[in-house]
Amino acid sequence: MLYLLLALSIILLPNALHVSFDAGVPGLNFSNLLFIVLLVVLMFSNGNSGQVPRQKSQLTGPLIAFFVMLVIGFLIAGPSELSDSMTDITRVKNAIFYPLLYFVFRHCKQDLDRTRQLILLTLFIASVAAVEAVYQGVQFGLGEYVEEQRATGPFGDTNMANRAGVFFAMFLPMLAALAVFDKRKIVRVVAVIGCVALAAAILFTYSRQSYLIALLGLLILLMHRSMAAAVLASVLLVATVSYLPTSVLERVEQTRRVDATGEITVDNSTASRLELWEGGYKMWQDNPAGVGLGRFPTYIGKYSEYEGRDAHNAFVLVFAELGLLGLMAMLWLFWRMWKISRMVRSVSPPADAEGYSLALGFRITVFAVALSNVYGSAFFEGLIMASFWMLCGLMERYAVLKAARSAVRAPAPTGPLWPMTRIADRFPLTARTMPGLGVARSMPRLGGPRSAQG
Repeated sequence: MLYLLLALSIILLPNALHVSFDAGVPGLNFSNLLFIVLLVVLMFSNGNSGQVPRQKSQLTGPLIAFFVMLVIGFLIAGPSELSDSMTDITRVKNAIFYPLLYFVFRHCKQDLDRTRQLILLTLFIASVAAVEAVYQGVQFGLGEYVEEQRATGPFGDTNMANRAGVFFAMFLPMLAALAVFDKRKIVRVVAVIGCVALAAAILFTYSRQSYLIALLGLLILLMHRSMAAAVLASVLLVATVSYLPTSVLERVEQTRRVDATGEITVDNSTASRLELWEGGYKMWQDNPAGVGLGRFPTYIGKYSEYEGRDAHNAFVLVFAELGLLGLMAMLWLFWRMWKISRMVRSVSPPADAEGYSLALGFRITVFAVALSNVYGSAFFEGLIMASFWMLCGLMERYAVLKAARSAVRAPAPTGPLWPMTRIADRFPLTARTMPGLGVARSMPRLGGPRSAQG
């Protein structure tokens, strides 16, 4: 029952806009209700089929710190003429709600095999969302670029195109890692198909930041394969760029413009971001504790000509709204996400192609999420980040379970403890008078598999 509900959450949360639901309660949407049901079932499920040792979760500290800063930011914001109290409450609720999915999936009571299945299901659902975006892109046509004809998949109208592109770009490295490094043929074939779908979906979102994120992620991945592979891929990309759809080339070309004097400058979108970021810094200088959660659009008109605009940078947004402590909590959170990938790698021996693929793919995915929030602010977009938070919990659980399994399978001790065990075996009376010699036989050998602590 719990496993099916977890799988259903992975399937439905990114597709929540496709589900018609009205609870009749302000602020309660389908995602919230599904989370509540999942949490209740998890709490009343018996046992721990995964046999996970009690160990503090990697993201517990930074998430609690970030939640505290969100609440403080909510209190600092106070009432505003531009939003009612329910809007502010819903904002802080959503900012806290979706990261809680990490805790649910980190402690989901599933064994290693089912945890692996849920990870792969998350990647599969991302690929299905990409297929929907590709279908939308084909329906719009591949001719000239039109702002109102940008694919978004299951994430809403064209205003969500940039964030939809971020979603596809963040999951591309994990499937690409399986395609490149996993040794199972069927896994590699399916991963390649998923990569093609995600890459095509990114193109049809016409999100230039997603183009950059995807290219950097794939380049870093291929560099882990070999420098020659990365160079070859770069050469092939340059050689085939002219074969891309005309609309994609037009969109990329819009990044620069030539003024009346012939000088090449960046487009208005890029230029506005630079001014917004500078305005965010000035905003923090005048308000070191932050202007309050959700108040960046309210204040930015005082520091730039773009009144009512978003920061288009989650780090700048948090810095301006929650102050330096809020930014530090956010950076701490990303650092701990990075450590989860190191946990997976530390419990995956060189012959474990799957563990290596997932560890490397997730590391680049964390990098992609961080980079996406430099040129946008998808961090607070629940539909985009829900799958990522679930993946964080599943990846950490995967690492802890593998460590526990390795500890159970640890061979008999050797090395420096071996002489003592030999003495205990050959002289039983000595072992009785010196119990420590007998205990030594049950200790794990030095240099053996890592413990469950990673």
